[in-house]
Order: sequence, then structure tokens, then C-alpha cells
Amino acid sequence: MAAPVSGAVRPGVKSSSLNSTSFQKKTRSKLLSIPGTRPSVQNGQLLVSTGVTSLDFLLGGGLAVGAVLLIEEDCFDSYSRMILKYFLAEGVVCQHELFLASAQDSPDGILQELPSPIVDDVAVPRPVEQPRLSSEPQESLDAMKIAWRYQNLPKVQSTLTSSSRFGHYYDVSKTMEAEIRQAAKCHRFYLPDHFNQTAPSHSPTLESYSALLKSLQEVIQKEGFAVAASSGKSRNILRIGLQSLGSSLWGDDLCCCDNPKHTHALTTFLYGLRALLRSSLAVAVVTMPSHLIQNRALMGRIAKLSDTVIALESFKGSERETNPLYKDYHGLLHVRQVPHLNCLASQFPDHKDLAFKLKRKQFSIERLHLPPDLSETVSRVSRGEVPGVAVAASACGSTTNKHLDF
Repeated sequence: MAAPVSGAVRPGVKSSSLNSTSFQKKTRSKLLSIPGTRPSVQNGQLLVSTGVTSLDFLLGGGLAVGAVLLIEEDCFDSYSRMILKYFLAEGVVCQHELFLASAQDSPDGILQELPSPIVDDVAVPRPVEQPRLSSEPQESLDAMKIAWRYQNLPKVQSTLTSSSRFGHYYDVSKTMEAEIRQAAKCHRFYLPDHFNQTAPSHSPTLESYSALLKSLQEVIQKEGFAVAASSGKSRNILRIGLQSLGSSLWGDDLCCCDNPKHTHALTTFLYGLRALLRSSLAVAVVTMPSHLIQNRALMGRIAKLSDTVIALESFKGSERETNPLYKDYHGLLHVRQVPHLNCLASQFPDHKDLAFKLKRKQFSIERLHLPPDLSETVSRVSRGEVPGVAVAASACGSTTNKHLDF
């Protein structure tokens, strides 16, 4: 007689209950799906676009949510102001909320100068094909295009672009339409209006930063940008733009003297700002006139309190403005610091020689490639035709002149 099967199906019992198991497949934590964001392929951090596609490529795909981007302004505050406008314009197009603080220009005036978004077919750069003569065969043109020893070398690409599209393109020659700009929700902090409404104080420097930090904290808590917020509405990103922190217009004396009285005022604010952003769905872009701060040690502490630091060096008013070697560029861009988020070591960009230029409609960052020196003197020296200049031979290490004059 066969033994009874314990797993036999009994009448009246559903078969689906027999197939249930306690095993559960481990899945990755679900990332937030917010318009205008995407996860990083390197560390899984949520990224937003800065509005400049070449800057996004330089930062590893975009600006991480919860991070601070510090921009060291150029001498005339022209191009750093433009990057800030790109950052705010990208937030308007992606329907993110904005928080703009300034002590010099009115926030409404800055918003009215935002660049206008353009369509894709105009923004994507396309290579220009050179016309060829119909009488010349195609095989001869391909053979004469480049020397045989350089055919296998990769082509030099000056533009910084990625294979995946992220962000939008903008036309700096036109301003954004009022209907698009007014559809975005913007929180403003104008320092002169703020202190006109409050009682006068003897220390406006400390109160200016503390009032700004308090206003930011109120917006993040009331609008539901905190990560721990359990509101039923859809989540969104808060883009924070702070213009010219550390300048005398904020009541700070960092740019006025070598030994400022309020040395820790700005560093304390940046410490509180970064702690506030780490627990919220917000990202900040801060511009600062670092060329006016004489204390380099203080500037180093400010950079350490930021996640990403870039510096803009404009050619305007310098000798490089008239130098023909830099005629295609308007300034240099230096990457001072890259963030260390969700990783032990961050990936620093391999190309350090960077330059930016402002075209008729677009601001772009490219690799700096100086043209070769093809002057007549250099070519004659290489052939040994210039008297009094010794040229070293490359065959067996022998030279025509043993005594070289340095």
C-alpha cells in the first residue's frame, strides 16, 4: 500500500496556495521619477542638467541633487552670470521650482533676462561638408586627405558632448517668453527689500546670511522638498541660485581687507546650506567673486564646503584678448574640485585644458587646442637654415655643434 502523499491536493483547496513560497527576489531601491532628472550611471545619484550640455558632460552627466556648485566669477561677472541664467532657464523648461537670491540686481530683472529655448534641429551641431570638384575621383581625395601614418590615430574632438541627450539648448540672443517664465514658480530673496521691511541691526553681515538660510529652510519645509516629507502630491526639484555671495553688497568684508572681521560668516552659511541640501530635493548654484578675496586659506575652506568648484578666467581686459592664439575663445575654465558622492574616489576629467566661448546664440565649453606655429622662422630653424641656431640630430644622438647656448 502506497504511503499517503502529504502534498496531495485536497478538494476545496485552491492550487495557488500550494505554489506560494517565502522566497522573495531582491530588487534595487526604486529611484524617484521626477521630470528633468535622471540617475547617474556611475553612482546612481539623481542628476539635473545645468542648462549647458558641455558643462553637464564635464561634471559627469549633470549636477547631483543635494549638491552645491560653486562658480568663481570672472573679473566682470559676465560669463558666470550667464551660466546662472542657463541653470534657471533649465529649471523653467523642466517645470522645477526656483529660488533666486541676490543683493545687487533684482531677482525679477534676472528672470526677465533668461535665454529662450530653441528646437532640437537648430541646436544640434552638424558637420559642414566641403564641396568637391566633380572632375576629381573620390579615391584620390581619400588618399590625399591625411598622411598614412596618422590614419589610425583618433580624430581630435574639441566639443564636449555625450551620446545620450540630457537638458535643452537655448538661444542667448533672445529672451524667454513671458508666458513660459510666469508659468514657473519662483521664490525671491532680494536683500535690500528684506532689510527695509525689518528693523535695523548693527551686524547686517551675519543677519544677511542667517535670514537667507532661514528663508531657504522655510521654502523647503513648506513646499515639501524635504526627503522625509510624506505628502501625497508629486515630488519636484528646487533649483537655488545665489548670486555674488561674499561681496560687500551682502555686508561682508571678505573682499575689502586682508583680515576680515566676519571670517566665519560665509563658511558657516555654506556649512548650513550643504547640510540643508543633503536632506532635500534641491540643488544650488553659488557664484562668488573669488578674485577679490585676498585670503587664499579662507578661499580653500570655502571650496571644501562646496561639492563642485569651477573657475572662469575671462580674456576681457587682458593680454590674451589680443593674442591671435586665443582668437577663437573668450576665456579659460578651470575645474578646481569634483564631488565625492556615493563613492570613495570621484572621476576627475581627463582633459584639463578647457576654454569657453560665446557664440552668436550659444555658450559652449571646449577643449583648448592652440593652432600650430607655422611661421617662416620656425620652419627655417627646423631645416637648419637660420645661422647661429644649432639643431639637434635625431638619428644617433650626434649634433653639429657640441656647445649649445641656452
